[in-house]
Amino acid sequence: MTSPCQSSYPQHPSMTDTLYHSPFLKACRGEPTPYTPIWLMRQAGRYMEEYRQVRAKVSLLELCKTPDLAAEVTITAVERLGVDAAIIFSDILVLVEPMGVTLEFQKQRGPVLHTPLRSASDIRKLREVEVEEALGFVFEAIRQARAGLQPHIPLIGFAGAPFTIASYLVEGGASRNFEHTKTLMYQDPESWHALLSLISRTLVAYLNGQVKAGAQALQLFDSWVGCLSPSDYREFVLPHTRFVLERIIPGTPVIHFGTGTAALLELMREAGGSVIGVDYRVELDQAWKRLGAVGIQGNLDPCVLLADRKVIEARAKRVLDQAGGRPGHIFNLGHGILPTTPVDNVLALVDFVHTYQPRSA
Repeated sequence: MTSPCQSSYPQHPSMTDTLYHSPFLKACRGEPTPYTPIWLMRQAGRYMEEYRQVRAKVSLLELCKTPDLAAEVTITAVERLGVDAAIIFSDILVLVEPMGVTLEFQKQRGPVLHTPLRSASDIRKLREVEVEEALGFVFEAIRQARAGLQPHIPLIGFAGAPFTIASYLVEGGASRNFEHTKTLMYQDPESWHALLSLISRTLVAYLNGQVKAGAQALQLFDSWVGCLSPSDYREFVLPHTRFVLERIIPGTPVIHFGTGTAALLELMREAGGSVIGVDYRVELDQAWKRLGAVGIQGNLDPCVLLADRKVIEARAKRVLDQAGGRPGHIFNLGHGILPTTPVDNVLALVDFVHTYQPRSA
């Protein structure tokens, strides 16, 4: 693959020459790398003893809002695993509280938003977010993490995509069928677009604030967008996601990731992003044929890491052979590391990806 946008990566607010030429950022630009770079979603998580020790002292939200602890678990994960990029520890829902929504993480249910938005009047009550004031703890965590990371390790900032944030706000938490979300979309599209416009404006300021604080790349998580048909994505989501991605500070690679999105890949590419994150429900080589000259991140099933080393290496080899050594491949899981994953299995995966030379495509 030739670099699709090499000329569009000028000097970056927090870029050094060492970072610019790191394997991860070279892959983001579609340039050849000496080996396949790898990082893992939820690489700081409950599967790791060091993380569990920190979480024993604070709740998830407290961890997110305590910059020195968020920076600590971010750095620890990279040093423990030997991966090629860090991702700041936070949660995609930290921005909903400043909008006026009460957020709680419950042990069995996960995130619960106690005042879900079900009407136009509910949406009108939301507040515009002053990100520096409301989310400064994330920016400070990024500054501390950047200062503590090794000079050659890029730092990734992130946020939830407009649809995924909106679905949490409307459903009041995770959902299987997204009936409230789709009811609002279909019955009151004006209010739906008003909601996503507010979220999108907030995301632009929030993501650019992360870049200014010291992130070299960004990932936009559209975790729930796979529940939509292609026509609904085009009408109700694509304009808002594109709005965000077009307004990121120039020179910032953005990974556009979703789950269950095999039917939406071309539309996600149309919405934007330097790299498209591919989950494990689509073969990586087929995804690349559909997407053309763009970077791809993915896409090992996280459950593979529950198997033995022989299986892990065989499945990782399959992904790497599908990439075929093409420039622009970033190895990752198709979603986050599961809490029951043995750390030794993660270490084995990282070592294999760094040393295996895939066959040519």
